[in-house]
Amino acid sequence: MDRIFQLESAESIKETIVQVKRMALLALHNYDLDWTQIRFNQLSDTATFIVETNVDGTFLLRIHSEMKKEAIDSELVWLESLYDKLKIVPLGIVDRNGSRTVTIDRGDGYYAHASLMRWVEGAHVNSGITEGQAFKEGILLANLHSVAQDFEVPSNFERPVWGEQSFKEATTQLADYYHYFLTDAEYKLYRLAIEKVLCWFNTIHKNGQNYGLIHGDLHQGNIVFHDGNPRPIDFGRCGFGYFLYDVAHAILGLHPLQRELVVKGYQSIRDLEENWLPALESFSVMVMIEDYCHHAPDPRETKGLKEEQPYAQAILRNYLNGSPFLFNHIHLN
Repeated sequence: MDRIFQLESAESIKETIVQVKRMALLALHNYDLDWTQIRFNQLSDTATFIVETNVDGTFLLRIHSEMKKEAIDSELVWLESLYDKLKIVPLGIVDRNGSRTVTIDRGDGYYAHASLMRWVEGAHVNSGITEGQAFKEGILLANLHSVAQDFEVPSNFERPVWGEQSFKEATTQLADYYHYFLTDAEYKLYRLAIEKVLCWFNTIHKNGQNYGLIHGDLHQGNIVFHDGNPRPIDFGRCGFGYFLYDVAHAILGLHPLQRELVVKGYQSIRDLEENWLPALESFSVMVMIEDYCHHAPDPRETKGLKEEQPYAQAILRNYLNGSPFLFNHIHLN
């Protein structure tokens, strides 16, 4: 399947949105859904649409880019298991033929896949999460990982692995696009940090307590609150990885005290291994770098990436110097 989401320029983004809107209408023909309204939500790795009905509630329609049907189906199987245990995650809806994923003829000789999910009720916290909410996010993470430990992976289950190899692949993109938001000197710090993370991977070992199925992208934008409790959304990046990699996503956008409370919430349910803090700091640097690598080609992100660099550079300097930074206020030079 070739790449269908072109995001390198404003014009290509506009053309992609037109294309996915057409595909969304085609996808809905596959479902027995008496919908009243469909509206475009957002475009990233996946194009999403909010589908309203009068009787059955609200749904999220996803048009997938560069993802095989087997991988999408596997995500939805995992979500079904989580829903059975936790009831707070998105749940896939099968089409009228009983399929979790539908295939759409793009009209240009290629095909794309789509999936429909129930909408997760809740709202993002726009003014900063409270201490209590941070603690509950840690509990949420621990509960997700506890269910992951008990999940029996089917033989045809296909999800990505997030680790050393995926990090290497992600960082190759930075060399082509770093000049959009980094100076050469700033880029050098990234290269040194990438090398340190890759060397660190040789010192860790996975086991049933620290490794398994993870959300893979549980940053604050993928957590909504309903009746005071956090709910995870957007499992499109779920796969196999270290549980601390998940924790790193959740805490990276928080203040030091909030980060500490997330960890304490996690530890109220699950124990962390000895020497978890250096590992969490390495995973946090890994997550930060991956995020910049991912967003670097997108012109919509350039301004924000530049604005974040003083803090990002401070994190990298502390990491390279061996100075703790997750739970400490760090100085920006």
